[in-house]
Amino acid sequence: MASHCASSLGRLTAAAASPSSSSTARRQSPRRAGFSRVRAAAAAAAAETPPLPDFFAADKRPIILFDGVCNLCNGGVNLALDLDPSGRLRFAALQSPAGRALLQRAGRQPDDISSIVLIEENKAYVKSDAVLRIATYLDAPLLPPLLPLAGGVIGPLFPQFFRDAVYDLVADNRYDLLGKQDSCRLGDDRFDERFVE
Repeated sequence: MASHCASSLGRLTAAAASPSSSSTARRQSPRRAGFSRVRAAAAAAAAETPPLPDFFAADKRPIILFDGVCNLCNGGVNLALDLDPSGRLRFAALQSPAGRALLQRAGRQPDDISSIVLIEENKAYVKSDAVLRIATYLDAPLLPPLLPLAGGVIGPLFPQFFRDAVYDLVADNRYDLLGKQDSCRLGDDRFDERFVE
């Protein structure tokens, strides 16, 4: 029995020492092979992903991304349309193809509908920062000095973590507060040029 084990061990050692046709090819470690697969998958995904459209090539107006099925959000869009008669802002539902592409442009997941997003040509704002930045674009005839100053006054008075906590509380309960629609608001016939498709 000892000779059988010794002769088997000898054959294994000899096989490992002698190069065979399968062992002459350089083998990658499992870790290197994993990185190679990840790089190959990323390259394939990049090759399949079409380039994002440039929504600011012909029109430099900022775009508000909103939850198209949320009644509270749609009320906010209606208010913004009323308080922006000069048309300085554009709109897109987060669920629309344009909204999903703009979310990606802003570095967010294309299916993330957790926050309002304001996209300017070179910057994006989310949550309370988006709301405050939007206020600077609005014309409020009854409160002219307050809305444009909202970003400059409210921001420093209330730190972002506090403002975002309040925003999240409302956003997380938005469907409970005013409900939601069965279909997504993608535009408005009266304001066709204001909605991005």
